[in-house]
Amino acid sequence: MQNESRITWNPQQCGGKPCIRGMRIRVSDVLEMLANGVSEAEILNDFPDLESADIRACLHFAAKRTDLERLVA
Repeated sequence: MQNESRITWNPQQCGGKPCIRGMRIRVSDVLEMLANGVSEAEILNDFPDLESADIRACLHFAAKRTDLERLVA
């Protein structure tokens, strides 16, 4: 499964926020855990439905979002 297909949006789930593979695990929650020093192993232990590739997909998603070009007037 490609990184992009692991991140899903559903307006009826989690307020339309990006989630992982249709589960109620938000990308932002995974990123926040990583930012707070929680290891990948701990995250996977706490969320047994997650896979390592899901965490990499969250990081890839965040990296792509920071690369948005903006026009300045």
